[in-house]
Amino acid sequence: MGIFTRFRDIVSSNINAMLDKAEDPEKLIKLMIREMEDTLVEIKASCAGVLANSKKVQRQMQEAQSRSKFWEEKAALAVNKGRDDLAREAIVEKRRYADATVALERELAEHNVLQEQYQEDIKQLEEKLGTAREKQRLLMQRHIRVVGKMRAQEEIRRMDSSEAIFKFEELENRIERMEAEADLVNFGRKPDLEEELEGLDVDDEIEAELQTLKSSLTRRERGTGKGSIEEELV
Repeated sequence: MGIFTRFRDIVSSNINAMLDKAEDPEKLIKLMIREMEDTLVEIKASCAGVLANSKKVQRQMQEAQSRSKFWEEKAALAVNKGRDDLAREAIVEKRRYADATVALERELAEHNVLQEQYQEDIKQLEEKLGTAREKQRLLMQRHIRVVGKMRAQEEIRRMDSSEAIFKFEELENRIERMEAEADLVNFGRKPDLEEELEGLDVDDEIEAELQTLKSSLTRRERGTGKGSIEEELV
């Protein structure tokens, strides 16, 4: 496929329509960009070649103009010297270079038109390439979002799987067992405040029983005339 054929195909192509029909849009846009870049390099190279030829033709044209003027002056000199024969020959040379100048001018004009066309082609292709690169950037962003969404969905499905649920239930059961074991450690033990209050009740009971015992012994001492409880104990 020639460079101009590829260029026409690229410029006339509808990128969006082609991507919509493609099975792998990312791969297609990458290939399209590569084709555009290669074509752009070739067109620029051709444009540079035309520019170089234009400069060459321009130098040849200036040389032909200079030679035409030279022979025109020589013809005039020959006429002044009465040498019409030499004047005729000089005029022939002058006309030959004059004709060459006209042909070179025409060639230079064609080169200028071709160079302008190349520059316009380069501009169009660069715009098309910019559009393709922007499309590629958007596709990459969409790809990143899709991959992220797929990973999130996979994680959700994984968390919803029976294995994950079983692990959660197992963890919950372990926590419940640990709570039960902690309750058994303190099972049967009363809070410190309750123990202190019950202790007070016990002290009161002991104190009451002691007073009762003392009163009983005192009555016995009075009735029997015996000594104090301390003496009896001795």
